[in-house]
Amino acid sequence: MLASAISPRDRMIVALDLPSVKEARAMVDGLGDTVSFYKIGMELTYSGGLPLARELVREGKKVFLDLKLHDIPNTVTRATAQVAELGATFLTVHAYQQTMRAAVAGLGGSKLRLLAVTVLTSYDDADLREAGFALSVRDLVIKRSLQARECGIDGIVLSAEEAEALRPIVGPDVLLVTPGIRPSGFELADQKRVMTPGRAIAAGVDYLVIGRPVTQAKDPKAAAEALLAEIEQAAA
Repeated sequence: MLASAISPRDRMIVALDLPSVKEARAMVDGLGDTVSFYKIGMELTYSGGLPLARELVREGKKVFLDLKLHDIPNTVTRATAQVAELGATFLTVHAYQQTMRAAVAGLGGSKLRLLAVTVLTSYDDADLREAGFALSVRDLVIKRSLQARECGIDGIVLSAEEAEALRPIVGPDVLLVTPGIRPSGFELADQKRVMTPGRAIAAGVDYLVIGRPVTQAKDPKAAAEALLAEIEQAAA
């Protein structure tokens, strides 16, 4: 899908990285029609987030299940098939070839789209060296992204810092999805590779995952509206 075919509102994915379904439900209700797309990660999933995912889909929202699957092929295939039954739009898997192929096999005829996690945005080159990788973040992202495309994966999760270099390599049809989006002046916390929404769009990113700048704001709806306005302006 070309970025021009994605509505600005759908390009903003709010991460419900909250400790309970009650808090997540309250956040969704408070954001109302401002937000159409939500990410449910491991923390919320383990506290009952999958039924919430079904609810959001029934309400016309889009859901990104950020589960980062990685296991033996049979387990990944069957888990992917279960997620497809929920009606989610996106599911993440780790960008190992065996895992990616297994996830693709679990899609069946569903509309679920798979995203490969290349290198977590909390990692930098030093972290990779400590973990035993010889490649830099940039080189590992490129290598895994090309492998993901060959495996039939729909998109890549990566830092916006790598997006500009990666877009001409993977072509226009591979979705680029970026966490670690921060408005100017917002604290980085545990993220090391971050970018503002406007710069991310200019770098070729399709979807922007935004968590704390919305969910920890004094007025989450106003914060989401301001971010959406920046995305709309950058995408125009």
